[in-house]
Amino acid sequence: MELLEGMLQRDKDEFKRICNRLLSVCFLCKGNATNKSDYYFVLKYREKFADYLGILGYRLDINEEYGVIQLTNMQNYNRLNLKLYESIILLILRILFDEKKRELSASDEVIVNLGDIHDKFLSLKIREKMLDKTTLRNALSLFRRFQLIETLDKDLNNEESRILIFDSILMAVKVEDIKQAYEKLEIYRKGARSDEEADENEAG
Repeated sequence: MELLEGMLQRDKDEFKRICNRLLSVCFLCKGNATNKSDYYFVLKYREKFADYLGILGYRLDINEEYGVIQLTNMQNYNRLNLKLYESIILLILRILFDEKKRELSASDEVIVNLGDIHDKFLSLKIREKMLDKTTLRNALSLFRRFQLIETLDKDLNNEESRILIFDSILMAVKVEDIKQAYEKLEIYRKGARSDEEADENEAG
């Protein structure tokens, strides 16, 4: 491949591996110890990555302030459609990220626990019942796959179990301020209540 001319063979192998990783997970975070070296590798060869991925119809967005690399498809292919409660949980994580970040220095990690997520969900009055554990666990597993969070404790049934939220959430959920996030949640709240009413009617 002419694009990789002049690169050492081990760098060519890394280039291919990281391209496939980006196509799979969309984000690379400097704050994630498992892919920190991949993040810096992309910075080193950013033009080659941008050119190669551009041929495939993708745009490489690099935000060095956040320490995040994002891959987006310019034709809107391969988009992930979230379920209603996955969208709600993602917005809650974004809100918690902003709230916690204000209390920390710029370099500090943002860590919340499951109790924080449940408390925020209840305070928003989206539904009368608690967020069920399976829905939350599945959503967190999905967001972990896409490098938005990391689970720091194995037991996801414990309210004290901690979640590390990466700065990539700022690029995944691009709201200008918390007000917009709450406005989106208001829309989801109405949808959630409609779903609950439909379920109750069917059960009746």
